[in-house]
Order: sequence, then structure tokens, then C-alpha cells
Amino acid sequence: MERKLEREWDLTIGPDTVRLFIEKAKAISAAVNDDYFDGGEHEIEMDGDTRDSHSHDGLAEEEAEDFTEEELRELINDLNVDEAAELVALAWVGRGDYEASEWQDAVTEARRRSNGRTAKYLLGMPMLGDYLEEGLEAIGA
Repeated sequence: MERKLEREWDLTIGPDTVRLFIEKAKAISAAVNDDYFDGGEHEIEMDGDTRDSHSHDGLAEEEAEDFTEEELRELINDLNVDEAAELVALAWVGRGDYEASEWQDAVTEARRRSNGRTAKYLLGMPMLGDYLEEGLEAIGA
């Protein structure tokens, strides 16, 4: 029988919750990347009658994107101090600032640096979804 290694971490925030954050962060990132892929998507060609036949789909997409970002911001803001510190620590581990073996140090430092702007800090990371995903994998969650 294979003996399971004891884990060096104990998450207050559930891995499934983090996976939800990963999905939302990747959706936000994908929307931005798709929108600005070649920089020409927002140019509108006028036909011979100079009528704008553009249906303003971009505005609807922008609102949906803003909603996803706002939703993720609210979810992060709803976390308690321990959960928020762990989320930041996961991003740091995923980004390579800390090794998985330094998990407690990362959480302690995230808690120490906490300033009530966790959502703003995390949403400012362009690859947040990837960092969180890699952080979860690194600690084996």
C-alpha cells in the first residue's frame, strides 16, 4: 500500500474556490488578449452610403468583461484575512517568488503586506490565472 506524503500546507481557502478564481481570471485575460490581438478590431468601415452597420457588439462584450472582472474583484474582497493571504501566496508560488517548501513563509509575508487592496493587487497581475494554477499544482492542492 502506498503511503501518502504529509502535506506541508493547510489551506483555509478551498482549492475549488481558487479554481473558480482561476477560471474567471483566465476569462478576463482571454477577453483582453482576443480584443487587442491585432489592434484593428474596433475600426469600422463605412459603406458607400456612409451608414454605420456596426451593431455595437463590442460594447456588450466590454460590459460582460467588466462584469467578470467586477465579479472576481468582489469575490476576492469577500475573502477573510487568512484566505486573502493564501491567495496571494499561491500567486507568488506560481510566479516563482517562493518555492512550495516555503509555503508558510509566503503566507506570513502576504499577511504582513496585507493592506486591504488584495483584489487590486491580484487583478494587476497579467497572468493571475496561470500563477494561481501553477501555485495550486506546486503545493499539490
